[in-house]
Amino acid sequence: MPSCVPSRPATERCICYDEPRSECRKAPDFLCRLSSLTAGMESVIVVTEYDSTDASVTSPHSSPRLPRRPTVESNKVSITGFQDCVQLNQYKLKDEIGKGSYGVVKLAYNEDDNTYYAMKVLSKKKLMRQAGFPRRPPPRGAKATSEGCLQPKGPIEQVYQEIAILKKLDHPNVVKLVEVLDDPSEDHLYMVFELVKQGPVMEVPAIKPLTEDQARFYFHDLIKGIEYLHYQKIIHRDIKPSNLLVGEDGHIKIADFGVSNEFKGTDALLTNTVGTPAFMAPETLSETRKIFSGKALDVWAMGITLFCFVFGQCPFMDERILSLHSKIKTQPLEFPDQPDITEELKDLIMQMLDKNPESRISVPQIKLHPWVTKNGAEPLPTEDENCTLIEVTEEEVENSVKHIPSLATVILVKTMIRKRSFGNPFEGNRREERSLCAPGNLLTRKQGSEDNLKCNDLPNAGEDEVLS
Repeated sequence: MPSCVPSRPATERCICYDEPRSECRKAPDFLCRLSSLTAGMESVIVVTEYDSTDASVTSPHSSPRLPRRPTVESNKVSITGFQDCVQLNQYKLKDEIGKGSYGVVKLAYNEDDNTYYAMKVLSKKKLMRQAGFPRRPPPRGAKATSEGCLQPKGPIEQVYQEIAILKKLDHPNVVKLVEVLDDPSEDHLYMVFELVKQGPVMEVPAIKPLTEDQARFYFHDLIKGIEYLHYQKIIHRDIKPSNLLVGEDGHIKIADFGVSNEFKGTDALLTNTVGTPAFMAPETLSETRKIFSGKALDVWAMGITLFCFVFGQCPFMDERILSLHSKIKTQPLEFPDQPDITEELKDLIMQMLDKNPESRISVPQIKLHPWVTKNGAEPLPTEDENCTLIEVTEEEVENSVKHIPSLATVILVKTMIRKRSFGNPFEGNRREERSLCAPGNLLTRKQGSEDNLKCNDLPNAGEDEVLS
């Protein structure tokens, strides 16, 4: 890692104010570190700092000095079951590195480029249920949508919209989508991402926060990433430390576009409230304000994130959600006595956490703030230097995923779910309890642990809930 890259402090897992959508977990003994990455509407855990010194772990999609490779749209899916792994096309699915009610995330080894990736396996049915998608059509005689109002996208359409956006995003500070596989005959959608090895920039609360110089280094990356997204007319809506993953070059990559919004014109005018409670802007919690600026929401979340960088905690905290909302809306911003930070940093945070979105500082103004530029010594690149415009058409959203029929896939996955094992269901003499947590001598784990033996099982749900 370059000498200019700040080292990150050791942290202790506590109450996670920045991870409301998934239960906080400690890594199993055979994993080095966990980081947050989101699939669709649900946060999951993705392994980082994979225990290998082999250069093959380095992703060819991750270098900021190389042009982005286009996302692969596969036209064929082939699943083969072996005694210690399952192979999906060129990917060997290894450790289960995340789990959510929608499905799982697997560490996937690509034989073609000798590289590890993170493969998300989404359950479309679970996504629809979690998003409150109606299970049956509205009753006859129900009032139609008012003229001029846009019908909200369904959860699956939102996923395809997210995929269409991610396929085009090409920036060193935004995580890259590598490949997508979808089979209309089954419930699962497969998304392959670059494996961001060093995990989240920090966990909240943190025992030892970042120094101002460390915070500035990472905040520069966050500014450039958000400026790029806003330039592409995308509002992130869930900026927080656990969604800022540190790449192998030591720089931040923004992840989790599950609740992002596209907009036209100069800004997004939003009406719905999504995101992480402790990072929500006060205007989204107002009972009177019905429409709010998307860019201002991202700036507020950036301010909360910067506060977390230097103090290791959120400025507004409460165990009860209604009390937390009340504090965000009414409680004045206060800075802890320790650590002592400069007046310039306090000024920037106060301007970003202005409860009035109309007077809140904007991203172009943040770029010029004395603390950000270190009084002119570390200026950020111009918008033209940092951004290249992309456009996502309706046709591209329709074609964001290649749909491939595969009846054999459905039969195989259903058999694996029923047996709670990824062992080859067609070889009855194989030991079903063999898992793919430790293929070969690549990883180590404790012997005799039933939990470890079953670490690759799919979520404990009925077959009808996981597969269509």
